[in-house]
Amino acid sequence: MLKDMEASEKRRIITANVGEVRRRIAETCRRAGRSEHDVQLVAVTKTVGPEEVRILAELGVTDLGENRVREAEPKIAVSPGSVRWHMIGHLQRNKAKKALELFHRIDAVDSLKLAEEISRRSQQKGAVTPVLIEVNTSGEEAKFGVLPQDAPELAVRTAGLPNITVEGLMTMAPFTDDMDVCRACFRELRRIADSLRSEESATLQMRHLSMGMTQDFEVAIEEGATMVRIGTALFEGL
Repeated sequence: MLKDMEASEKRRIITANVGEVRRRIAETCRRAGRSEHDVQLVAVTKTVGPEEVRILAELGVTDLGENRVREAEPKIAVSPGSVRWHMIGHLQRNKAKKALELFHRIDAVDSLKLAEEISRRSQQKGAVTPVLIEVNTSGEEAKFGVLPQDAPELAVRTAGLPNITVEGLMTMAPFTDDMDVCRACFRELRRIADSLRSEESATLQMRHLSMGMTQDFEVAIEEGATMVRIGTALFEGL
């Protein structure tokens, strides 16, 4: 009985949190003159387990992101078939084979060598893998991602590889209360995407800008985000 009560309370909290995040996304889109349907919620599940994943899926949150292959595996194994899994953390080349067995897309390609490994493994599977190019727009040494000036070349060269498509760019702003700093990072990512429009092809499309997390996703939406990666706000109170 206690376990049932705990599960019920967990569902109540997550349901309320998802509703509030969706409300904030919709309100920000209205303010920015955008459609809320143009912004995809990617729930970051690195701090929770399979039960929370199932609740999210039942609430219609079917794009989920994980940072590490090992932590993702048990959750993906029991997740509903409707869920699309995004690899959003730094991916080592020696983990690429396993990642492609688990994830539907790789949202953090930060080097040509990693892109080549994803391409090679995708060829072996007979699959085409969608990816995003991760850009370090903040300039922080601790962050992964290609430098802004090198991002266009990496995007074009990655798109030229077999069995891989580049669908846009990804970045992470600094953890700061200064939203002007965050806004500058998001504007830089949008600028890079705009610079690549003339290079677009069947395998290179600037469809997505994955930027914005719990602390700054509203600013990211104002600056053109099409994917926001939210974790803390969805599980607050658990």
